[in-house]
Amino acid sequence: MGYLSKTPFKTAFVLALSALLFVSCDRTRIQKGYEYFPDMAHSLAFETYSSDSAMANGITMQLPVKGSIPREMIPYQYPATPEGRLLAGKELVCELKADEANLARGKEMFTIYCQNCHGVAGKGDGHLYTSGKYTMQPASLVSERMLAAPIGEVYHVITMGWNTMGAHGPQIRPNDRWMIAMYVKNILQKNSK
Repeated sequence: MGYLSKTPFKTAFVLALSALLFVSCDRTRIQKGYEYFPDMAHSLAFETYSSDSAMANGITMQLPVKGSIPREMIPYQYPATPEGRLLAGKELVCELKADEANLARGKEMFTIYCQNCHGVAGKGDGHLYTSGKYTMQPASLVSERMLAAPIGEVYHVITMGWNTMGAHGPQIRPNDRWMIAMYVKNILQKNSK
């Protein structure tokens, strides 16, 4: 008796579901359906490559004003040349204190970005070189040349790169670059003496 009483409900459910599927699939692919929020479907702003009567040349997407700088971008004025490196070494001054917290952050950033090439002690014997994956030996950060280099020069090389070392300026924030340079000058180089 229980099976017979459930059969009409099952049949009605299957018929209702079939009717719903049939009705919902009767649109063509060209129709986009109902718009519940038309302000989100149709932008009130000008599209990037559309014409714009408010502009003198009729183009919506304009070039930036000559000499303007994007927000939060501080241009780096020293070129990636030997002269730029020496000038950066003379003019750039680290305004951060070489305290325990900054040196710890410098060590952390050095471990992430520098240690694979330059090694734990900065001797140019990092894993990428000793494993054979990198054929040219990275510079030793504890050599006579680097011991004499000012901290601004170390910062410049991290920022712009040097020889086969790529620029790390886009990857590492300026304060973190200074902390790496402080770590190299105050910890690695002093421990190598």
